[in-house]
Amino acid sequence: MNLTVRDDFQEALVKNLVIVALAIVINCINGIIVMTFCKNSVFHSDARYILYMNLVVNDMIMIYISVIMYVLSYAYPFFKASMCCILVVVSSTTYMNTPIILAGMAIERYIAICKPLHHAQICTVRRTYVLIGLTWGVGLIPALVDVVIVLATRSAGFFSTVVFCYYLSLYNTRYHEEKARVVQAMYMLFVWLTLIYTYLRIFLTAKAATGDAASAKKAQNTILLHGVQLLLCMLSYITPLIDLALITFFPMHRSKITFLGFLITNIIPRLLSPLIYSIRDQKFAKHMSQYYSCCRDINSKRNRKRRKLTFSSKRVSSLN
Repeated sequence: MNLTVRDDFQEALVKNLVIVALAIVINCINGIIVMTFCKNSVFHSDARYILYMNLVVNDMIMIYISVIMYVLSYAYPFFKASMCCILVVVSSTTYMNTPIILAGMAIERYIAICKPLHHAQICTVRRTYVLIGLTWGVGLIPALVDVVIVLATRSAGFFSTVVFCYYLSLYNTRYHEEKARVVQAMYMLFVWLTLIYTYLRIFLTAKAATGDAASAKKAQNTILLHGVQLLLCMLSYITPLIDLALITFFPMHRSKITFLGFLITNIIPRLLSPLIYSIRDQKFAKHMSQYYSCCRDINSKRNRKRRKLTFSSKRVSSLN
């Protein structure tokens, strides 16, 4: 998003169309995934798919809020700080959630593969929902701390003022900077250590158990995809620093740098979730294909009925 230099109309239009189009595609795919989960009770008692639905819903909310804020930064950039604060709190909570959710899913897979005899007792449905609640709580706390800092350092009338709705514009005190550095360092350390440990154990266990090169290769590819997704998500923590460094060397391309940063760290990682957890999962892909086949059958029946009605009406008109 551009804080100082405004794009010309054509460039701004293209950027917004790209962002909105990708958001619609991703949320449509995620909507189908959620519908598949809701319509098949076989997934409702499996901790793996419950955690995955939490990731999908989180991604949908994040994309929705992020795209709204991006479009508003061009169409209506200045509005009341109170409304901006609500959008920023939701956006901050959801993108802080993503790495934590991935860590929780990694732990569940570690228990399922490395400790299969204890999986049913540890990963119950109730404990899974408790974990989801804790995940949202941990993601929400830093966002609420930002609001508390504003209340402590600004006057009560600040929330009635008009501001440029952007995280760094709304939270621009040194306390916010220090809090951001500490929280991001803690989150990065915890999530990366969790993922590296669990996925190394998963890979070694799968390789030792099967002895099959194809299965080991599939496990290795899954780990690689998870690593890429996490890396892209974690880049969102340091995007402002990357943008600042690049803008220092390429000041004339400030707008393009911020656009690409937003696209790579906020939108692209959400395209990987359906690939990793839906299409490559045989059980979920099977139910999705059944849903699609049902939709095709319904549409084909409707089309046949329409053709029959059209043919009948033509015959009646010809007889008349």
